[in-house]
Amino acid sequence: MPIWTLNKDRCALIVVDMQNDFVREGAIMEVKDAKGQIPQIQRLIACCRELGIPVIYTQQITDAVFCPMEVIGQPWLKEAGMREGTEGIEIIDELKPEPGEHVIKKRRFSAFYQTDLEIILKNIRGMEQSVDTIIVCGTVTNICCESTIRDAFFRDYKVVLGTDVCSAHTPEAQAATIENMKIFGRSMSCDEIIEELTQ
Repeated sequence: MPIWTLNKDRCALIVVDMQNDFVREGAIMEVKDAKGQIPQIQRLIACCRELGIPVIYTQQITDAVFCPMEVIGQPWLKEAGMREGTEGIEIIDELKPEPGEHVIKKRRFSAFYQTDLEIILKNIRGMEQSVDTIIVCGTVTNICCESTIRDAFFRDYKVVLGTDVCSAHTPEAQAATIENMKIFGRSMSCDEIIEELTQ
């Protein structure tokens, strides 16, 4: 039995970096499993919208002046990929934000780092019923998703990782983040999340 359960009135869904440069076949940062998870993510987003749970998107953006990915074995991003104003950073058509939904542009892995995410979470439901739980889906599980999860945990949010709505480059990387969630929050399948939200 978990020590806490999902309360739909206090949750927000964060859709991490489901943009063309990560999802489309042959894209510069393609995550092979991301495309196959689109139907499940669509189900989760639809459920959250129906329940009035805020859906927040993130976009990873780099630039030619300073690209931190260069120091972690991805020097090609110094020249191209995830650039402001390009189709590559756009959220894929299948998961497009609806009018009024927030899109966080981030230049580091965590959606909290030097963005307005925390301000949005504190105010999106009003002061008397602010968000205290974050559900995370998207890509890349062990990098941007986990970085966001850790920063949420450090800010005292309850956090859920959607195990079949987050994708990594390898099964080992996926499993490592799921293991880490024993410390940072809960790991739940899309079906489990929807069931708990709709109870």
